[in-house]
Amino acid sequence: MADGILPRQAIEALIQKGAIRADTAFVPDQLQPASLDLRLGTKAHRIRASFLPAEGETLASKVAHVTLHTIDLTDGAVLETGCVYLVPLMESLDLPPAIAASTNPKSSTGRLDVFTRVIADGVGGFDSVPAGYRGALAVEISPRTFPILARAGSRLSQIRFREGDARLDDAALVALHRETPVAVPNARIQDGLNLTIDLQPAEGPVGYRAKRHTALIDIDKRDALKMADFWDPITSTDGRLILDPDEFYILMSREAVTIPPAYAAEMVPFDPLVGEFRVHYAGFFDPGFGHGPGAASRAVLEVRSREVPFILEHAQVVARLAYERMAELPDMLYGMDLKSNYQAQTLKLSKHFEPLS
Repeated sequence: MADGILPRQAIEALIQKGAIRADTAFVPDQLQPASLDLRLGTKAHRIRASFLPAEGETLASKVAHVTLHTIDLTDGAVLETGCVYLVPLMESLDLPPAIAASTNPKSSTGRLDVFTRVIADGVGGFDSVPAGYRGALAVEISPRTFPILARAGSRLSQIRFREGDARLDDAALVALHRETPVAVPNARIQDGLNLTIDLQPAEGPVGYRAKRHTALIDIDKRDALKMADFWDPITSTDGRLILDPDEFYILMSREAVTIPPAYAAEMVPFDPLVGEFRVHYAGFFDPGFGHGPGAASRAVLEVRSREVPFILEHAQVVARLAYERMAELPDMLYGMDLKSNYQAQTLKLSKHFEPLS
């Protein structure tokens, strides 16, 4: 197998070899075309502050020093806004020497403004697992806007495995775009695929702003909530939008993005060069996203302003996508072989809300 992102069938092989383990049997729909969903364990520790373990330090040894109280997730529990929780995951790793991993919030997690970061024993960085890692995993969870109801087995994060470095430089991405367009109507390529904001859509609002002091959201129930109870649609008459500090917005890219079957992509985290705001969550784009007839898909963006109000203008660059080669073609693609929530999307809230008529 060549260097690159491991596809679904290679992740399944790692499970069969014991390189990925779990307290509870894996379920088939945990496996995505190029990632594995991670499941919450049975306990959530409400902690005083975020932290990283020191080199050689286990998460278990740190928990006692930072925990305020512990919550049983077996039958579900509410995780409150403004609080930080540490939840050991069901999955643990015993990776081969050449295989590393990275983690990210699932798309639906980011669209709810639930901040998650995965931590590994003795690793001095969030969402990063070194090659050959052997040990436990835990996820730090901080709901920022909506309180959530979660339980053992809920999936807020996902993990992607890779061998070597197969990220495309700009020249390779330009060549790929000539062969198979990665964005329409235009592809602006500079340090990856640049995404611009759409504040002049042909119809409908330009985005949604989250309401405060709402009811809670059950993280495992789809199509269960009314949009109007949680979100305010926002419009723009002049192609501009002022982001208010500490407010959460769902916006979308002008570009329809395509991830060809032999590639995967990742949203680059906050880049200070694009302004005093951040595209709040990095995220994975699976092979097949936006690919195929009728599958054109915008990138939905979770956006926060920082300490000051900030004006966004139509067609302004707000995010970047980094493309990577797959180690081999996946045996299933996003949207074609799966019940994919966000294929052919335009401006779309998370799967927890009733479809807009």
